[in-house]
Amino acid sequence: MKRLLAAVCLCSVAAVAQAEISQKFGPVEIHYNAITTDELLPEVARTYKIERSKTRGLLTISVLKQNEMGAAAPVPAKISVYATNLSQQLANIDMREIREGTAIYYLGEFRVTPPDTLKFTATVEVAGEPKREMLFNQQFFK
Repeated sequence: MKRLLAAVCLCSVAAVAQAEISQKFGPVEIHYNAITTDELLPEVARTYKIERSKTRGLLTISVLKQNEMGAAAPVPAKISVYATNLSQQLANIDMREIREGTAIYYLGEFRVTPPDTLKFTATVEVAGEPKREMLFNQQFFK
């Protein structure tokens, strides 16, 4: 089932709307979101062994690639991420791969002390494609 992805998407809708939650690089599209884990439903947090807290963040990333017919499908990727807060403190975020049916997504947990804005830098490697780096910011509120 795609319970986590659906729950994170619902949290995104409830949160302040973001203008862009994906970046496209040729045939590769990278979707991402960062929330505090207290926004997760308790059952979702239990299923994925995620601690629910206002001071814990969850980063989700999924990678899609268009095939020859133009249809986008999930693909595995090597993902490395680090975040910098407003005080310029740097933290690596370990990402773990989750596969549910045909869905593939990556989860990473991190500490956050709201209010704060984190700047994420993600490097994404997909077989047969150039390595991509993307930057995005996320505000966290009390």
